[in-house]
Amino acid sequence: MQHSKRRFAAILAGAALFATGAAHAQNALDHILKAKVIKIAVPTDYPPYGSVDKTMTPQGLDIEMAQLIASKLGTKVELVPVTSANRIPYLQTRKADLVISTLGKNAEREKVIDFSAAYAPFFQAVYASKNLNIKSFADLGGKSVAVTRGAMEDQELAKVAPPNVDYKRFEDNNATIAAFVAGQTQTLATSAAVAGDMMQKNPQLGAEYKLLLKDSPCFIGIAKGEDALKTKVNEIIANAKKDGTLDAMAKKWLGRPAGDLPV
Repeated sequence: MQHSKRRFAAILAGAALFATGAAHAQNALDHILKAKVIKIAVPTDYPPYGSVDKTMTPQGLDIEMAQLIASKLGTKVELVPVTSANRIPYLQTRKADLVISTLGKNAEREKVIDFSAAYAPFFQAVYASKNLNIKSFADLGGKSVAVTRGAMEDQELAKVAPPNVDYKRFEDNNATIAAFVAGQTQTLATSAAVAGDMMQKNPQLGAEYKLLLKDSPCFIGIAKGEDALKTKVNEIIANAKKDGTLDAMAKKWLGRPAGDLPV
C-alpha cells in the first residue's frame, strides 16, 4: 500500500512537472513581457548580417532586426552569439527565445522549429561601380567578372550570362573580392553577405547591386508551439515592411531594398 501511494505521488509530481513545462512552452511571449527581456540568438562572425566593431559592439542587419523586435515589444534585448551549427539547438533548449541569424527555411528545419515571415533578403548577385551601366544580363557581354570557382553564383551566372562574358575565377571569396577591389575586373558575382561586407569596407569603390542571380530570404526561428510569439513577431515584420523599415535596413547593409519578401 505504501509503495502504491509513493508511486501515485510520483506520477502526480511528474504530471505537474510536465504541465509546468507545457505551460512554459506555450507562453514564451508572456514570460518575455513579464521579464521585459527577450533573448535573441544572432551571428557575430558573419558581416554584414552580424559582426562586432572595433569596440566589440554587435552590428549588422540581424542585430538591428533583433533590436527592432525588442523595441516593439517594449523589452530589452539580450543578444546571444551563435554559429550556424548551434543556432537551432539554442532555440530548442530555450537558451534563446528567437533566432535571427540568416536562417533559411526548408522542410527539414520546419520539422523541429517554426518560422516567421521573411524579414530580409539573402541572395547571390552581380555588383559593379555605379558608373557602369548594367541593366540586364545582356549588358555583361564583353565585361570581366570576378567569381569564386564552383560557388553558387558561378553556377547561376553560367545559366543567364551571355557567352562572351570574361570570367575571372578565383579559388576562394577573399581572392575574388581582392581582385574586384584592386580593379582587376569590372564586375563581381557573389553573395549578399560577402558583397555587403566588401561595400562597407571599401566605400570609395562606389559599388552597388546590379542584377539578381538567386534569392534565398532570411526567416526568424521560433520554438515549436509558440504561436502567440510567432503572431507578434509576424505583426512586427508586417508593420516594418509596410512603413519601409525593412527596405531601409536591407539598403543600408546589403545595398538593395528588401523587396517583396515571402510571408
